[in-house]
Amino acid sequence: MASIQEDSSTEGRCNRLHISDEQLKRRMLMAVPKKGRLYDQCIGLLERAGIKYRKKVRLDLALCTSLNMALVFLPASDIALYVSQGRIDMGITGKDVVAESGGEVHEILKLGFGKCKLAVQAAVTSNISSTKELVGKRIVTSFPNVARKYFAQFDPENTTKINYVSGSVEVACSLGVADGIVDLVETGDTMRAAGLEVVSEILETEAVLIANPNTHFQDVIKTVKSRLEGIINANKYVMVEYNVERTNLAKGLKITPGKSSATLSPLDNDDWVAVQSLILQHEENHILDKLEEIGAHDIVTFNVQNCRV
Repeated sequence: MASIQEDSSTEGRCNRLHISDEQLKRRMLMAVPKKGRLYDQCIGLLERAGIKYRKKVRLDLALCTSLNMALVFLPASDIALYVSQGRIDMGITGKDVVAESGGEVHEILKLGFGKCKLAVQAAVTSNISSTKELVGKRIVTSFPNVARKYFAQFDPENTTKINYVSGSVEVACSLGVADGIVDLVETGDTMRAAGLEVVSEILETEAVLIANPNTHFQDVIKTVKSRLEGIINANKYVMVEYNVERTNLAKGLKITPGKSSATLSPLDNDDWVAVQSLILQHEENHILDKLEEIGAHDIVTFNVQNCRV
């Protein structure tokens, strides 16, 4: 099974947390961010997926009561490394963190939140318009491995100085310790406030579900993936119900074909039929307009809490 090491053996650490090694021995270990920009959404996702657990205050390990697994709360930047080393079976972290770790993991599922871009940035006043102009200069970043790999295509002689800092990367240029930075850009507000602009984009990132390719808990991982996938699908769709004359049914089904097919139900009036179908949430108002145009009545939409498709 996976084990956790943090300045001591698994057994010693578990004793310190009042959770014995025996309690973990047959459980799949899943890592989730203990804080930061992904934490709240991860916790909300697990709750909606019915993954219940008991966690004591200040403890970073919790036994799940609904599945044969335990949650390990770790810094998001460490999760990909633990998973790649087989010390954790599964985890949620950013795609950028996976790229920075360089470890071998299976990306099982994109989770649809925490979306942003990792980009090369420079001061607006510097008038730097391409990455090539930063070759041989000073770059500050929390992603040194990704930055070195990216700059290598412009700088085969490795003359660019890539320096690591753990946070507040955006102030490096204004403090005079960097000519450019590599950092995450979400809304761009922080970047613009620091007087920076994007020179080039390295990668797009979001929260992803990852697993160790050699884990023995494939059954639990399959269940967790299916549950989370159901929540993600539910966020994409709404259920629409409406009544339509049978003479216009074909038009209605063309507008709302559903994932595989729509559900039809008879009404007391044989000339009419009730239709129920999944539609994409972002197309909801457009589809309702189209249904009205063909004479559909009693059109109602419902939010979907879970959706296995």
